[in-house]
Amino acid sequence: MSKLTGSVMDRLVALCKRRGFVYPASGIYGGINGFWDYGPMGVQLKNNVRDHWWRAMVESPPLGPDGEPVSIVGLDSSIIQNPKTWVASGHVDGFNDPMVDCRETKSRYRADQIMCAEVRREKGGEVQSLGWMGVLEGETVLDDFTKRAAKLVKKTGGGELIAPDEFTEFTQLDESVRSTVIGPDAKEAGTLTEPRDFNLMFETFVGAIRDDKAKAYLRPETAQGIFLNYKNVLDSMRVKVPFGIAQIGKAFRNEVTPRNFIFRSREFEQMEMEWFCSEEEVPKWYEFWKEQRMAWWESLGVTKERLRFRDHDSNELAHYSDACVDVEYIYPFTAPDYGELEGIAHRGNYDLTTHAKHSKAKLEYFDPETNSRYMPHVVEPAAGLTRAVLVLLCEAYAVDESRPSPELLKFPPQFAPIKAGIFPLVAKDGMPEIARPIYEDVRKRWPAQFDVKQSIGKRYARMDEVGAPYCFTIDGETKENGTVTVRDRDTGAQERIDKSRVVEFLTDKLGA
Repeated sequence: MSKLTGSVMDRLVALCKRRGFVYPASGIYGGINGFWDYGPMGVQLKNNVRDHWWRAMVESPPLGPDGEPVSIVGLDSSIIQNPKTWVASGHVDGFNDPMVDCRETKSRYRADQIMCAEVRREKGGEVQSLGWMGVLEGETVLDDFTKRAAKLVKKTGGGELIAPDEFTEFTQLDESVRSTVIGPDAKEAGTLTEPRDFNLMFETFVGAIRDDKAKAYLRPETAQGIFLNYKNVLDSMRVKVPFGIAQIGKAFRNEVTPRNFIFRSREFEQMEMEWFCSEEEVPKWYEFWKEQRMAWWESLGVTKERLRFRDHDSNELAHYSDACVDVEYIYPFTAPDYGELEGIAHRGNYDLTTHAKHSKAKLEYFDPETNSRYMPHVVEPAAGLTRAVLVLLCEAYAVDESRPSPELLKFPPQFAPIKAGIFPLVAKDGMPEIARPIYEDVRKRWPAQFDVKQSIGKRYARMDEVGAPYCFTIDGETKENGTVTVRDRDTGAQERIDKSRVVEFLTDKLGA
């Protein structure tokens, strides 16, 4: 068996395609950048994470700071809303990323993701500047810069390259310096255009006539559908402030540079909850939801040491936000640094206030206990479902060169897309007939696979690669004494149990 090659992410992406987790969207036509399809294993994994979040946030939410159960209800709002929604929310005018083009290579970049540094060399005892160079933000920024800068030093007469002290975003450079930068894929300086704002919303048209009056947008976030229905929920459900409205659904952002597999894509799924409370209680609930959301990520089996909180600086805050903290994770493509996983934001009462102003609807809350009216403030935990899938894949990926197939996915059994493989050792001698009823009993409770093809080692390897925690093999001894072999995915250890105990065994191990 040859050693695995390529980066962890390259190998993981290849495994995801080979074993039916994630495919490039419309791959037979060459794909489309920023869009992905979730295969049979991927959609089951995604649904398992989705259901875990819904259970934790809606069906059985946590006890609040006072020890009483919190009240959260669910919602599924339309992807397309009245376009006035996005005018009122500020997305039409303010939902922009800085974009820059390269006139030499025809490439397009997010301007704030081009990291620039001065190329300096020492020659003849003097330190000389050779100008500025840009590379794309990521784990190999310094390596990429060094490789390109070394070529420039050699091209201009040699000398010793001096490592840059720091990198600066292209957008933060003075205009005179920006005009001299060698772009990330360019050979000549000064080929990058000036940054310009690019609105991230996808436009569409409603109805038969395609004009400005018919223009609409695919939602860039699920939150606005919650705000638009806040009064409906108050009127139709027995809830009172403080309470939450939760939603899981698709969102669409026309990212300038989608990258890093499913980390940043143009179509993705969000898991958001808007917690409505009085302004005075915001600090209490903000801290409460910070703690709850970190605990939830740990409940997925994510390594604690790979998670952290990071408070946003004032210049990072969205136009509606008074405070925001991110849950961050060390992805393979950000290591040793962290990347965003979830945001917990204090949105103030911006959204309800602006929608009340634009729609003329009365959205204030009447508190019967104090006989007063006020516009609730909102604390918003907003996570990416597809990012949660990516984190589980990254956490689960493991390599054991001693196995027939060295790659395996060590999902916590609760989230594994397949819980068990049921294998007759051979497709004869009555073994399939014994295995079939066992398989049918198991599949009534959990996703399982019945497989009689190829050697048992190859079948184990296939189950390892999709993360199935247990395999049950029916062999000659089963016919003699009624026992089957149970194989553990993580350790490879095997034991024998009576065939009548397979469902009991799984119930004990899976906790369901």
